Amino acid sequence: MGMKPVIVDAARTPFGKREGWISGLHAAQLLGLAQRGVLDRLDLDPELVEQVIGGCVTPAGEQYGNITRTAWMYAGLPPATGATTIDAQCSTALQSVHLVAGQIALGTLEVGMACGVELMSRVPLTAKTGFGVGTPRPADWNIDMPDQYTAADRIARHRGFTRADLDAFGVRSQQRARVAWDEGRFHRQLIAVTVPGADGDTVVDRDQGLRDTSIDALAGLRTVKQDGLHTAGTSSQISDGASAAVLMAADRARELGLAPRARLLAQCVIGGDTTYMLDGPVAAAQRLLDRTGMTVGDIDLFEVNEAFAAVPMSFARVHGVDPDKLNVNGGAIALGHPAGATGIRLLATAVDELERRDAQIAMIAICASAATTCVILERL
Repeated sequence: MGMKPVIVDAARTPFGKREGWISGLHAAQLLGLAQRGVLDRLDLDPELVEQVIGGCVTPAGEQYGNITRTAWMYAGLPPATGATTIDAQCSTALQSVHLVAGQIALGTLEVGMACGVELMSRVPLTAKTGFGVGTPRPADWNIDMPDQYTAADRIARHRGFTRADLDAFGVRSQQRARVAWDEGRFHRQLIAVTVPGADGDTVVDRDQGLRDTSIDALAGLRTVKQDGLHTAGTSSQISDGASAAVLMAADRARELGLAPRARLLAQCVIGGDTTYMLDGPVAAAQRLLDRTGMTVGDIDLFEVNEAFAAVPMSFARVHGVDPDKLNVNGGAIALGHPAGATGIRLLATAVDELERRDAQIAMIAICASAATTCVILERL
């Protein structure tokens, strides 16, 4: 018997810069803090969590194996809870939410957790290939799969964006994130992290990636690719961070006295055109609009991951999205992009902002190599 899944809470650690404030922690420590932190926020008995599905984009070295369970156990949480780790590239955390919601809808479980982690300082994104075990693609593979920087530049040229257009978006992301932090808009979603050090513990309760910048400063940066368009100022930051969300069957949440914050109205994962690779949010959004009968005008907020400036810019141009509804608190260009954790950061930001504005509907989209995860969310 199926049940109606609801999101009870979504939270994250601060996002640290590469080699920054939280880079000294092990991935299992950081993810465990997020897992336990979201439970503590709800005063929820961990024994009630039947399964936790989490993700990591580079499950190698310190992140190898079932990092979801390793973190859960390290945090002292009940060993009877089932744990699964996935890699869905940059949409990993959001896809974890989809999978937990699906299991609740099927009646497989009543209380679940989705989560994700990436310490890119300690385990850089790699091709995840081993030695002496062959290659992941057949020798006659001839499909054009550009690197992400090339794909981002292709999108920009395809949509007619100039270097100046991209730089303006990069500055806007930083400015909006600064305002959001100054006004305390991220406080609700943050789980503070205590980092031990030789001179005592340090409490990290703020994202590290924000920086003062200007159009002139960004214009002076070199492009990542020769004769390209994107720079470090218009690309997502390499970051460390973890996130977690608790989902329940609506009836179970009611029994436990917990007020649901949101529910998923529609969701999809699509493959993208490999030529442009990262432009999948455009098609994914259209699929959900067609499926629900909704229009862009029905949606109050859009969170489209800023893997590169051209990605949300392309999305907004094709769908006619009001810039004042898109990434209103900045995005990965300013806040950072720990790949396995970002999806729930987008979710938490959307829910928080809907509540702040007393609005109802948000769309979240995140490109993930040649695939995209997209969701329409309703505040409850």
